[in-house]
Amino acid sequence: MPSQDVLVVVLVVLAVLLLGGLALYLVRRPGKGTALPPAPPAPTEPPQVEQGPKIPPSVIEAPADQKVIERPAAPEKPAAPEKPAAPEVPTQAAPPVEVPAPAEPEIEEPEPTAGRLVRLRARLARSQNVFGKGLLGLLSRDHLDDEAWDEIEESLISADVGVAATGEIVAKLRERTKVLGTRTTKELRALLTEELTAALDPKMDRSVHTGIVDGKPSVVLVVGVNGAGKTTSCGKIARVLVADGHTVVLGAADTFRAAAADQLATWAGRVGAQVVRGPEGGDPAAVAFDAVKKGIEAGVDTVLIDTAGRLQNKVGLMDELGKIKRVVEKHGPVSETLLVLDATAGQNGLSQARVFTEVADVTGVVLTKLDGTAKGGIVIAVQRALGIPVKLVGLGEGPDDLAPFDPAAFVTALLGDE
Repeated sequence: MPSQDVLVVVLVVLAVLLLGGLALYLVRRPGKGTALPPAPPAPTEPPQVEQGPKIPPSVIEAPADQKVIERPAAPEKPAAPEKPAAPEVPTQAAPPVEVPAPAEPEIEEPEPTAGRLVRLRARLARSQNVFGKGLLGLLSRDHLDDEAWDEIEESLISADVGVAATGEIVAKLRERTKVLGTRTTKELRALLTEELTAALDPKMDRSVHTGIVDGKPSVVLVVGVNGAGKTTSCGKIARVLVADGHTVVLGAADTFRAAAADQLATWAGRVGAQVVRGPEGGDPAAVAFDAVKKGIEAGVDTVLIDTAGRLQNKVGLMDELGKIKRVVEKHGPVSETLLVLDATAGQNGLSQARVFTEVADVTGVVLTKLDGTAKGGIVIAVQRALGIPVKLVGLGEGPDDLAPFDPAAFVTALLGDE
């Protein structure tokens, strides 16, 4: 029957739908024995699409079924008003600044050399405790026995007179006091003055030979160990010469000591003298040659040459001083070679002095720093040991504290006032 067939078909369809729904429910329901659905694949980056030129929003076309809405363009910002230009002010050139030229050193007038030892007598006060009151006190004793004479001898040795010179002085004093019966302080002072002056050999030539010789200036070499006051003494010698009416050129041949040339230039500037210098570490003989040449051209009376004071070995010193002397003598003979010694070095300085006398023809001694020691007898020791006269003595740090040496005035200053 057709109606039964339709009914069967409907039932079958309902059964299929019911079973399919039940199966779908069981699959989706979480629970035991059910597998979770696989994870969805990771999203992949969308493919790069080449973008065309950007179109302003105001002209984007809408789809055909939509109404086109035009977006109004952003209003333009009004331009900022221009600032009025500043009025031009005519520029004026700054007035030139005058830089003052460096002031030239003021030229000083050195003190006269005559009577400098007398004026500087007070500087020798430290020596009076030995030669003045010390010796006179010993000699004034009522009884001069051997013990008293031993004390006198020790006093002279401690004053750096030297052993040989002390022995001679003491022997003469003993003889004269014994024969003459001298006892008063005045008589003893006169006796001691005579013996000390005789020990200094006043007959020695103590003049510094300067001035024009055969139409050319005299050349004076100043030698000595660095530290003895050599360069300073060279500057002070220049002041002595200028004070006595001489004109001077100084040669800074101590090229191995950086400050020597500057120091010498300062001394020269004070008295208006010229300085010839060379490069640091240069050839000293070349500087000495140029200094003498400059002195001849300038027509001065004297050329003072400050030499290097290195004393590493006798051979090097001999070569250096010998070369300077040979080069200088191409212009003319060397008139003086003055050796600068430090009085405070005492007997130890005599060994250095002997080296210079062996390598150079030393004609005179400049004894510096004599005021800084109570051992004024070093003057006697130097002359006795070297056989060379002391021509100049330094009694202080002042620029004019270098004096020509006069034995009688020096002994008077040593013994002090009566």
